[in-house]
Amino acid sequence: MNSVLVNAVLSSSPDFHLLFESLTWPSDSWPGTERVEALTAFMEGLGPILAESDTTRCSAAKRRSIIAQVDSVVWTRCLPLLSKISAEAGEGTRRRESTAAACRLLGVCVPLCDRAAPGRVALSVLPSLQQAEAEAEEEEEEEEGVPGPWRLSAEVASEAMAALVPSLAADEQLTLITLSSALSCIKTLPDAMVSRIIVRLLLTVLDCCGGAILTRVLKLVLEDMCSWHRADRTHVVAERTLLCLTALSEHLLKPHSLPSSSFFSSSSPRREVDPRLSVQFWRMIQDGLTHRDSVSRKRALYLLKMCVALSEEEGLDCPLSPSEEAADDILFKWEPSRSKLLREFWEDYALVMETLEENQIHVVRPVLNRIDTLIQTTVNEGQAVGQVFFHPSWLLCVYQRMFHSENKSLMREGVCHLLELQVLRQPAFALAFSQFIAGPFMDVLSETSLFHKSVGQSVGDCPELGAKLQVFMITFFTSLPSAHRGRILLQMIRQLCSKHWCAAPLLFLSQALSKLPPGPLLGVEGLAALREVLCCTVITHQVLLRGATQCFLLNSALCLIDVSAVTLDDVFSFLVHFRPDESLSRGTQIWNQLCSWLLDNEGSFKPRITDGDSTGDAPQKETVRGYVQSEMHSYLRVPASAGHTERVPDSREADKLTRAMLLCVDMERNQPGDKIGTTLEALLSPLLDTLSRVSTNIYLPLRKSDKSLQLLLRLFQLGGAPSCERVGEERVDDVMVAMERLIYKLADPIHEFILRRLLGEMQEPFDVERAELYLCVLRQMVVLYKSTPQHHSKTQQTYFPKLIKCSLKVLQEPNQQIPSVANQVARAVAMASLATVCGLVEQEVIGMQSETLSALKSLNDYFYTLVSSSCQSLGNLNKRLQKPKIGDDLGDAGVQGGLLQDWGRVAANFLRDQWICLSFLIKAFGVPESVVISNHWATLKAAVSCGVEALALLPSGLVLPVLTFMETVLPQLLLHEEALCVEAVTLTWELVQGLSTNALDFWPALKGFVSMAFHRKLLQLTDTSAPTLLAALKQIATELMELSQSKSGVLGVLLQHCCQTWLPTDGGSNAAVFSTVFSHINVLTEACVFGPVFRRDQRLIQDVQTYVERLGEECAANVAVTSDNRDDQLPRTCVLAFLSRLDSSDLQHERLMEELVMDLLKKDNNISKSKVRYYSNSLQHRVKNRVWQSLLLLLPKLREEFVATVLNCVFEAAFCSNHASVKYLIEWMMILILVRYPHHIDSFWACFTRDHDKTKTSICTFLSVLVHFNVIIPNLKDKAVHLRKALDIILQWCFNHNFSVRLYALLALKRVWSLAGTQAEEGADGLRGMSTVIKACLNQAEAMQSTGNANKNWTRIQDHFFFGAFDPISDYSVETIFYTFPSLSEMTDDEWIPPWKFEKLLCFSESASFPLRNPAPDLSQLQPGDWIQQDKGEQNKEERWAEVQKKITPWRLGIQEQEPELQLVPQQRAARLGKLHGALLVVASLIDKPTNLGGLCRTCEIFGASTLVLDSLRHVSDKHFQSLSVSSELWLPLLEVKPMELTDFLQLKKSEGYCIVGVEQTANSQSLQDYRFPEKTLLLLGNEREGIPANLLQMFDVCVEIPQQGVTRSLNVHVSAALLIWEYTRQHLTSASAEVDSKPKN
Repeated sequence: MNSVLVNAVLSSSPDFHLLFESLTWPSDSWPGTERVEALTAFMEGLGPILAESDTTRCSAAKRRSIIAQVDSVVWTRCLPLLSKISAEAGEGTRRRESTAAACRLLGVCVPLCDRAAPGRVALSVLPSLQQAEAEAEEEEEEEEGVPGPWRLSAEVASEAMAALVPSLAADEQLTLITLSSALSCIKTLPDAMVSRIIVRLLLTVLDCCGGAILTRVLKLVLEDMCSWHRADRTHVVAERTLLCLTALSEHLLKPHSLPSSSFFSSSSPRREVDPRLSVQFWRMIQDGLTHRDSVSRKRALYLLKMCVALSEEEGLDCPLSPSEEAADDILFKWEPSRSKLLREFWEDYALVMETLEENQIHVVRPVLNRIDTLIQTTVNEGQAVGQVFFHPSWLLCVYQRMFHSENKSLMREGVCHLLELQVLRQPAFALAFSQFIAGPFMDVLSETSLFHKSVGQSVGDCPELGAKLQVFMITFFTSLPSAHRGRILLQMIRQLCSKHWCAAPLLFLSQALSKLPPGPLLGVEGLAALREVLCCTVITHQVLLRGATQCFLLNSALCLIDVSAVTLDDVFSFLVHFRPDESLSRGTQIWNQLCSWLLDNEGSFKPRITDGDSTGDAPQKETVRGYVQSEMHSYLRVPASAGHTERVPDSREADKLTRAMLLCVDMERNQPGDKIGTTLEALLSPLLDTLSRVSTNIYLPLRKSDKSLQLLLRLFQLGGAPSCERVGEERVDDVMVAMERLIYKLADPIHEFILRRLLGEMQEPFDVERAELYLCVLRQMVVLYKSTPQHHSKTQQTYFPKLIKCSLKVLQEPNQQIPSVANQVARAVAMASLATVCGLVEQEVIGMQSETLSALKSLNDYFYTLVSSSCQSLGNLNKRLQKPKIGDDLGDAGVQGGLLQDWGRVAANFLRDQWICLSFLIKAFGVPESVVISNHWATLKAAVSCGVEALALLPSGLVLPVLTFMETVLPQLLLHEEALCVEAVTLTWELVQGLSTNALDFWPALKGFVSMAFHRKLLQLTDTSAPTLLAALKQIATELMELSQSKSGVLGVLLQHCCQTWLPTDGGSNAAVFSTVFSHINVLTEACVFGPVFRRDQRLIQDVQTYVERLGEECAANVAVTSDNRDDQLPRTCVLAFLSRLDSSDLQHERLMEELVMDLLKKDNNISKSKVRYYSNSLQHRVKNRVWQSLLLLLPKLREEFVATVLNCVFEAAFCSNHASVKYLIEWMMILILVRYPHHIDSFWACFTRDHDKTKTSICTFLSVLVHFNVIIPNLKDKAVHLRKALDIILQWCFNHNFSVRLYALLALKRVWSLAGTQAEEGADGLRGMSTVIKACLNQAEAMQSTGNANKNWTRIQDHFFFGAFDPISDYSVETIFYTFPSLSEMTDDEWIPPWKFEKLLCFSESASFPLRNPAPDLSQLQPGDWIQQDKGEQNKEERWAEVQKKITPWRLGIQEQEPELQLVPQQRAARLGKLHGALLVVASLIDKPTNLGGLCRTCEIFGASTLVLDSLRHVSDKHFQSLSVSSELWLPLLEVKPMELTDFLQLKKSEGYCIVGVEQTANSQSLQDYRFPEKTLLLLGNEREGIPANLLQMFDVCVEIPQQGVTRSLNVHVSAALLIWEYTRQHLTSASAEVDSKPKN
């Protein structure tokens, strides 16, 4: 229509200049889109006129004038307008439509100008595109004023170049320049622009080229993409190269059937540009298949499918010859003779990769067998033809895709599948997989969730994946060619250092490495890598797991070290990093293995080359003893003193030498004829010589003395074995005995040297550290020789009194106005010395002889000295060190100044040492009588006030001595200063709470606090004696229990302390102390039901710790680590052990049990009455289960009278809705009560007559009791009467309408009648007459259960453990209640308490009536049955037609009346009805299901879409389409566009200004709730299965994703489209209504 109108105007108005003036616009304005389109139509009309050869209509002069005007439009209208558009911010509709219109005008005008015009315009636009590549340079040029009036944005420049390209097709040079710019833009521009450059510019260049130029262009693009990917294999590069190649796929991978002569040479059918021949192309595809972006994965799979389809269609070998590249590098092969096999392989491969996109294990698992098919095909083909058609790297892509899945279950499935891969037994495949194993596979193994227990595994079992990993490592490394094993192992170990590894994955991987068969795989680099793991990766883990990991890594090293490649020094330097308190402790199994390994390999280690080895002779082999002797001389060889105090030597050198020496001695002591004393003396000779001279040789360098003492200390510390074999008697350690004998001769010189140094010579900053060393040595020596009378006496009578007096003298010196370094250091050393002495006396290492006693009393007097007689406060408590100033007299002032910067630590230690002394002195001497404060209590008050102040001053990790002091003082002060006691307890609790994230300090502080706050005297408080403190303690106990919900082990500390206080295990029970339990009975109640529901990661750590503990001494960490029991089941086991020791004959014990039972029943009742619905294994379910377990434990100890009072509560609980595990326990409880107290049987019969309408099926609980009537009836009087009563009751329920009730009743009838039948035959009154009736009834009932599901349930309920193997009397044990029952009733394994946990508690009391373990193993060997009791009430059925949605379908027969209307097009028909259409264009050409298309048609019509595009209009006549469209196709414009035509269709709509929107999840997709739809929107919908093809994704202007919260990954395509169509309509309805509202009203 436009062309007709333009031609009419041009023919009627020959004045073209006037038309130019009327259609153009001022150059500085922004014209409307209609005006630009009108000018474009005018220019299109001028084209034929200028092309005419006849000059009658248009003379040559006029033609030149028109061309000049057209040229003017280009330079003065088009380019300035494009520049204005570029300057406009945002992505508005006006900007998009104006750009499209201006570029169309430019594309029409340029061909009308002279031949040079396209080149000139292109050269003016290209700089804008090139400047966009380097934004920084552009900014600099702008600052320098580089000319360029038409600076365009990259987006506008690309559109302009796309319009110019058709005019540049003949100019090969400009075409290649444009191509080069486009490729550069792909590499440098932001993601949002890359697709636009490819679609609008690169594809346009290809579409406009032909022949040799097209071939050259394709070759350049392919080579450029491949070289870029080869140089930089990152995610971004892979994403963009795949985007580019997918867009070009129709050119690069065009099949033969389509005419394209440019692709083939005249002499050969082989393509000139064939990406399949490029290895880099396939690497791009493989990178794409494992890409983190789903769109890139889709593109890669699309290219792979196209290549396979093309190869099958061409029927040619690919590649023709492998000579160009090594055969191993050929990733894709095709052979026509194996076309079917290859096609099936790649079809399976594509199916697997597509299914993995679902990310749902139930969808993926069925196709996992296809992976096995792929692998078997690969193996079989390789073996059959001697060459591999399917490169193993394709299989690795499958695994890597599974490893990167968002679904952890799918990730785990992939890991387990790889671990069981049998093909890795073949060396070729093992080698092909090796880099994958050492890289991505190691990465995925760091995922903690992989190591959770599998279904069916118990607590303490090795996780399934951990066990498989051990087998896999052995298989893999055994299959790997020996030349590659060391290299791959080293890479794997280095992977452990490259990222953060959590405790569980690292532990199980280390364990798997330790199981490898021995072999020389690791050299010096391997040891260095393992050392890095120990220093960096393992250092942050939990102590026990850290120790276990160290053990496994050391085992690995011993198996895999190549001893000929490492020296002994390398080995011992490596061993330093294994901590003795966590793993490598003397006497452990790993220590003995290390000794054996050193002995076996002695003489085989690589010799050391020392500085003295200058000769050409081969170095001699080095023995362990020779190494130790050499190292000893080197260690004690120190330079002469520099004249100033030096820093204390680094202790790591002493650790290394000590460990080497101890290993040497332990290694040699098992040799025949070896004498330990002789060996030790020879090794220690240099050390002994030095120590003998420390106190007499004044010229002995201080550094040498310090090093010798360091070595001595480490020898004693590391020499003691934490695990001596204990069989009968403790085994004597002859090594340590011999060492003590050697050192004993030197005890006096060592003591004299240390005392001399401590008493006046320590005056410089480094001396603070040095004093710590000396005091450690002193403490060790005193402990060591406490059993030697001569030495012990000398220590007490001479050394210690002198040390105390001199130290006290230093402290009593008046403070200096300007504190000197010497004075403050001397005070710090003095206080540390006094704390050491007090600690030794408190531990009873030394006794208090008269001299020591006198000195300590003087110290006690010193602390309690008053400030002045007028000031009633203690002046020497909390005395602080003052930071000294550095003087010029200090040697090495810079280093010592650095030490003074750490003066805060020294000052804190000084304050702590005071309280160490005070905590001992208050116990030993109390408050000295010489103190003149008003009374004794006032003095204690002042001391406690100082303690409260110290809590605020001291770092959190140093407060323990203050807590110990308060533990002694608070009970004495309580009745006089309650407020102060409350303040002290509250402040201390706040301090402990603040430490909850610091495990190192938290647990000691918590224990100290519990000992202080819950001291037995404080527990005896009553509401009248100290109400405030008692309330505070109760509140703290509550907060402790709350804290224990998130921090495992907290409540265990409180329970262990309180239970031991109330009922000591040594039998020294005190009635007054025990009575305090009633004030804190809530603690016991909560402990009985304690057990937090932890997160899975927390549970995993606890499971792994249990696994390590179950390894026993096999794992040295269990011996070396002194860890507390922080099991979350400890509070329950602890309180149950406490209850087991209660004596029912003790009135207080009896009262406690009864109160506890009432509290537990109340807790159960509260849960039953709450309206909150709880589910299986929820916290409420677990609490109820724990309640009844505790009640079962207490039942044998309860009085008969008390049982009678609570029996009704038990029956009421049975009527409640309970889970199966709780029902079993209640039923067992009722059975035991009736067995013990049979006179309550009438109360039991009464339960069957109660009216419980809402819980009718709860009667099953009482019928279950009758199933076990055989254990009740022996204790009943009138057995026949009660049997008759039981049969009467059961028969009533045999005819109940509920199936479960009938089933239980039938089982009870069968069991009870088996008892009654015998008595009936014997002539029992009342039973003989029932015999015939019951037998007939029973036979008929059983016959009814003989078919279908009824028969299955009848069989299952009879075989169920509770009605089969379980005996309520003989199976009564701790094991049954707390382990067997929970496991058989499908409680989560967190609820199973194994018997060994009770055995670990020394306080558990086992008796004949209450055994720990079940005497018979039958019950524990059963598996959980699948008959679980149900208790679901009948639900009221809803009315049949309630809430039915009625849908109206136009009656087809009435369509004839509309016949005239149907002759109109849909828009006209809609307009006749007053219906308006929007601008939304919905493209559904990719959808092939008629039902989806019919529903989509209906949605589009309802919401006013402008057009629905289908792949074929034949869908409209499909009955499935019509059933959902309900005639909407009559009112909606439909358009047919085939899928292969979509690219051109979308290009056309882009040029018309449409915004192309797709529904796809990509890295840059926008959320539907945030996106604003332009008015001209084209919505492209994907195929139901495959979505949007990869070659169309780059056409999108924007991808929109629908926010999701569920697990299911995707919506139906019609539903997705409906959501977007409605959102588009809503936005534009809102904007339209806003415009209407804004118009002024008349």
